[in-house]
Amino acid sequence: MRTKLPRVISRVGGAVLAGAVVALMAATPPAAQAVTDGVECETPTSASGTAESYVLTAKSGYVFTPDGNSIFMWGYAGSTGSFQLPGPTLCVTAGRTVSVTLRNTLPDPVSIVFPGQRQVTADGQADAANLAASPPTLAKPAPRTNGTVTYTFVPDKPGTYLYESGTDQRKQVQMGLFGGLIVRPANYTTGGADAHSAYGTAATKFGDGQEYLHILSEVDPAVHLAVEKNRTVNWAGYRPRYFMINGRSMPDTLAPNRASYLPGQPYSAFVHVQPFDPDANPDPAIIRYVNVGTVTYPFHPHGNSQRVVGRDGRQLQDGAADLSYDKFLVNVGPGQTVDTLFSWTDVDMFDPIDNSLAEFVPNQADVMTTGDTFYSQSPYLGSYADPIQGVTSYNVCGEYYHVAHSHALQQSTNYGAAMGGMMTLIRIDPPSALQTVDKPCS
Repeated sequence: MRTKLPRVISRVGGAVLAGAVVALMAATPPAAQAVTDGVECETPTSASGTAESYVLTAKSGYVFTPDGNSIFMWGYAGSTGSFQLPGPTLCVTAGRTVSVTLRNTLPDPVSIVFPGQRQVTADGQADAANLAASPPTLAKPAPRTNGTVTYTFVPDKPGTYLYESGTDQRKQVQMGLFGGLIVRPANYTTGGADAHSAYGTAATKFGDGQEYLHILSEVDPAVHLAVEKNRTVNWAGYRPRYFMINGRSMPDTLAPNRASYLPGQPYSAFVHVQPFDPDANPDPAIIRYVNVGTVTYPFHPHGNSQRVVGRDGRQLQDGAADLSYDKFLVNVGPGQTVDTLFSWTDVDMFDPIDNSLAEFVPNQADVMTTGDTFYSQSPYLGSYADPIQGVTSYNVCGEYYHVAHSHALQQSTNYGAAMGGMMTLIRIDPPSALQTVDKPCS
């Protein structure tokens, strides 16, 4: 297995979205993607009421792209010991001591930096940059070939952060040495109006099982081939060809966590919600964005806005004043994190009995007569009809699907082929009252 530069288009090409994802969704229909899919936190190797410890291993492996390519990567492996991209999501609690031991199996020295965390120590000593080292490093590295180092810090501010290599960053972050760090507020599980929230406040509360992390990245396969073959990297010719969410490109972003056919890319980017309801579903989902790339990624969900409540691990507020805002396109800069709350409201409440749409007969040219679709054959949320012969529907219970993607459209491609890259879907299920016995949503 090796990194391949020639462009091979198989699952994604010039086809419409439904056709592009059919092979993946046939193996994993939407019903198999539980509502609780989303953030998957790494289990600490040890934990107490005041401290938690993790072990990460820097190692090499391969990731797969929807056009048939395989790309050599480096990554931080977690407790399973298996290569993965991105690294394990570390979910820690503000005020508790966090220790991360790094084991390095790579041929270069490797480190970890934790932007936004203060007073980080390395092997018990204050950590510091050494820009005179070869290669330069922002943190004490684990020596190559089975070296180790242990970092310790006490996070004091809840929010979304990243961790990444601090050594030879241009090369090592591009190669895949990065992951997500979520700092929970101290009162996250203790009950009350501000529990189960991003920042320990009622204004940043989100629904149980409704937490999503989008780590946005880019890959230039020429860089990875050079590293794999131990050649000099031509940084002057750097040109990303693949754009990823959680180490996957569309349509692989839709596969569930731990999909067997993506062994080194464990995390889904599929978002799954129900409409807002003040009684049955009052809390929004949270989507946490992390940019480990080199340019700004303008991320945009179709048909809805997001409420930006935090940036770089800080809630948007000034004293008691709420500075959060609604935005249909969220710009996430390099190295930046953004926290958004996502709630979908059925504003018009259309239904076929009491609030129906005007009926019309579509032009024959607009009728799908063959192929595959996610459309339920009805414009009403919760309604479903069998498709005509020759059309396969992957709709489960009359749910809606909205696209979410980078609005810099080159970033929504796989090696230039459209409808790929930094793109996913948001599935909106009908409320439980509209689900039927023969068409349940799960």
